[in-house]
Amino acid sequence: MALNCSTSSRATISLSFLQFQPRNPKNYLPMKLSSSPHGSPRPFLRALANSTPKAQFIARRKESVLVRQLGRPLIEYMSLPASQYSVLDAERIERVDDNTFRCYVYRFKFFAFEVCPVLLVRVEEQPNGCCIKLLSCKLEGSPMVVAQNEKFSASMVNYISCGSSQSNSSVQQLTSDAVIEVNIEVPFAFSAIPVQAMESSGTRILEQILGLMLPRFMAQLVKDYQAWATGDTSRQPLGTGKI
Repeated sequence: MALNCSTSSRATISLSFLQFQPRNPKNYLPMKLSSSPHGSPRPFLRALANSTPKAQFIARRKESVLVRQLGRPLIEYMSLPASQYSVLDAERIERVDDNTFRCYVYRFKFFAFEVCPVLLVRVEEQPNGCCIKLLSCKLEGSPMVVAQNEKFSASMVNYISCGSSQSNSSVQQLTSDAVIEVNIEVPFAFSAIPVQAMESSGTRILEQILGLMLPRFMAQLVKDYQAWATGDTSRQPLGTGKI
């Protein structure tokens, strides 16, 4: 098997509610009052208003290719332990340990800012393939983009499988099913832009990334299988880092 950075599940940003004894009540939400044993009103709850808007981007893509089986069956290739994976593209993928990889996604523009996500993913082996899950995501690029690293959460899962019911067929179907979700606090620089417009733009960018990366990933995966099936066990990277 092999790994590329075309990897997606669900994640949320938790809201923080703080209790204060405000000096200036005008800065806080109206509070509910209850009576003390002496008859005087006392604060029941004070909450600081959290007006920071949130945006959510979700994209999914499923890519399938037909693979002609060679001397060694595709299901054996898909059953290789992660320690034997080729990283496919040494310019984009670094092996951290047997099951963990660091992936450098292509740079893209989000409005006027340049963004390059760096993903840490773990591979979980499955009977007829594997599941690649996101462990963490760090943003690189413009200074304003880097400043958002503490203000967003992301999740990705990519299920890669082959049709086990076709094990005796000379042609099998190889499938990659990827989902990406990002939740982010809208930066002040974008405060004038409607959240719906931001979500539409962000989702469209995620869809474009998957649309570029998954077909390339699948093509490299087939090429790696062909090399492995004909006896090449070097597991050398195939890619050059270019899209």
